[in-house]
Amino acid sequence: MTPEEWEIVRLSLKVGAVAVAACLPVALALAWALARGRFPGKVLLDALIHLPLVLPPVVTGWLLLLAFGPQGPVGAWAEQALGLTFMFRWTGAALAAAIMALPLMVRAMRLSIEAVDQRLEAAAMTLGASRWRVFRTITVPLALPGVIAGTVLGFARSLGEFGATITFVSNIPGETQTLPLAIYSALQIPGGESAVTRLAMISVLLSLAALVVSEMLARRMGRSSHVL
Repeated sequence: MTPEEWEIVRLSLKVGAVAVAACLPVALALAWALARGRFPGKVLLDALIHLPLVLPPVVTGWLLLLAFGPQGPVGAWAEQALGLTFMFRWTGAALAAAIMALPLMVRAMRLSIEAVDQRLEAAAMTLGASRWRVFRTITVPLALPGVIAGTVLGFARSLGEFGATITFVSNIPGETQTLPLAIYSALQIPGGESAVTRLAMISVLLSLAALVVSEMLARRMGRSSHVL
């Protein structure tokens, strides 16, 4: 591993961690709304959340470019109000990774919340607990294995994000070049096979580890639900 390749790995882990951390509260709120809420447009909200799974990643990147680019409504506001720039920055790569990871995180968390016995929540509310306290002290702890599994799965998806990232923030070494983009660049260079092999092996190992952890947590959640 060269110093440049270690930097690629470090940047990939940084992008994935920031993407998942930023996405976690949003994913949990959406999962709870879909699992427990009854409101008009619920089916449409569910479809919009899962849209990145079926859209070509290039289209997702183009939509991010329109919304979060320097001339986009969100991008212009974020730059003026918060001093936050997404274009050609690692923050944009984290945003693209978060958007692509969100559907997987929401789905895992929603299934976990739906598995929580609503009678426990109702009993707590009859004893005077507020809806927020029930969510914080009963729903989330009981659904925690699924929440963690969804978070790990989202992290694995973030590590593999390519299409939306390269469309939105390009492929800039040291700034937006994560593992998939670095592998793509190495494939274009004569004699880059050794670098491709090293980076691909690291990518496989990281993704495999994340999937194993996610599966272990999912099995644990299944056993816990069965006992309850």
